[in-house]
Amino acid sequence: MTGVETRSVSRDSLFLLAGIRVEQEAETHRVRVRNLSDGGMMAEGGLKVRRGHRVEVELRNIGAVAGSVAWVQDNRFGIAFDEEVDSQRARRPLQGESHLPEAAILKPAWTHRAPPPPDPGKLRKV
Repeated sequence: MTGVETRSVSRDSLFLLAGIRVEQEAETHRVRVRNLSDGGMMAEGGLKVRRGHRVEVELRNIGAVAGSVAWVQDNRFGIAFDEEVDSQRARRPLQGESHLPEAAILKPAWTHRAPPPPDPGKLRKV
């Protein structure tokens, strides 16, 4: 580690719970949010996901945010949101339902979208 911040988006370290639903699954899983930025988050939990999985995350004071799994390491994984959110809203006390989610979505975040996983049929065997 060089001690130099190389990320293009600032993030907040925090501990809060979120609900995540993997695309085409009915069950919502509870995970711990370890860091959160306007473009994505790092989550921790027993949820088995793979890079490229499409997910919907329910964040406090923000609502449902669509995204894709960008990386996975042990029981932690990163999610790149499809649209940027106001991550500071998640730190605020809970607000009424009338404030969700329109004001939380800022703009599309194309730079944070994870590429789709490779097609196994097109991989070359070595």
